[in-house]
Amino acid sequence: MLTTALTEKLGCKYPIIQTAMGWIADPRLVLATTEAGGFGFLAGAVMKPDELEEAILAVKAETDQCFGVNFHMFQPSATEIVEIILKHVDQVQAISYGRGPDAATIKRFKDAGVLCVPTVGAVKHAVKAVAQGADMVVIQGSEGGGHTGTVPTTLLLPQVIDAVDVPVIAAGGFRDGRGLAAALAFGAAGIAMGTRFLLTQESPVPMETKDRYLSANVNQIPVSKQVDGMPQRMVMNEVLEDLEGASKVGLLLRGIKNGWAFKKLTGTSVVAMLKSAWTMSRKTDMNIGQTMMSGSAPVLIQRAMVQGKPDEGILPSGQVAGLIEDIPTVNDLISKIVSEAKGRLTAIATK
Repeated sequence: MLTTALTEKLGCKYPIIQTAMGWIADPRLVLATTEAGGFGFLAGAVMKPDELEEAILAVKAETDQCFGVNFHMFQPSATEIVEIILKHVDQVQAISYGRGPDAATIKRFKDAGVLCVPTVGAVKHAVKAVAQGADMVVIQGSEGGGHTGTVPTTLLLPQVIDAVDVPVIAAGGFRDGRGLAAALAFGAAGIAMGTRFLLTQESPVPMETKDRYLSANVNQIPVSKQVDGMPQRMVMNEVLEDLEGASKVGLLLRGIKNGWAFKKLTGTSVVAMLKSAWTMSRKTDMNIGQTMMSGSAPVLIQRAMVQGKPDEGILPSGQVAGLIEDIPTVNDLISKIVSEAKGRLTAIATK
């Protein structure tokens, strides 16, 4: 009943993807997802090359199942990241990305048998991704966490399904089996979830931060452009309230300051950071000022997600966090989603 193009192409048991949330999608979470029958992506976009290889090897040491890696072509050492992924094609079955890799890089992955699964928030971006060689696309509706678009999932999903000829995976607003059944009824090949996996026992996020997510309601998870100039959905807290009241100059200065902190955190050189910012501005809709402001995001996310200081960082979140009330194991979560989805699909078929 739950066999779809997603399960057939990615080799997982259930059409459920765990997304590559920065600082969160670590080997333990990916391994738990994989062993429970879903498909997990490592958050390679916030890792240095040696950290990514270590993470890949950690997953491979515990399972013979396939998994994925997320990265951005504008991140420092992107060229090395690509080579590391290609080195492990025996189990790295797929890559996820935004509008980063060019057609030549995508071809290298496809020639190596690695499936290309970008995430998009608009129909035109889905069409372009497929034209460049995407094997599947994840569409994220406006309910989704982090950087997001303006079209709700229920409107974006059918538009993209009609516009492309590859399997489409739905993201933004999913947390249970009813959502999976609904996505399949729309014609999607499965669902992708971030926030729901963030709030599991295997997620590395400290409990202090998880508690802030659990206490939020759906009206306390707005979209703001104040972090890097691009729409981003986050749980409202003291930091976001402060950013909302800051001037453009203040935001830029804050971005530079936090970018410098990110430099020290990652060991990236100033030249590499500037090159990365320039590349990002060329490959996205962001201008150079916005890319400099984006230096704030990794540091602020790291404070909340790694250091357990939710009042000093930002909390990227899907609006669905306002409906989540528990922190199950990944295995229990996926088992419950599968059971609920089968129940709903059976009920639909017998009515």
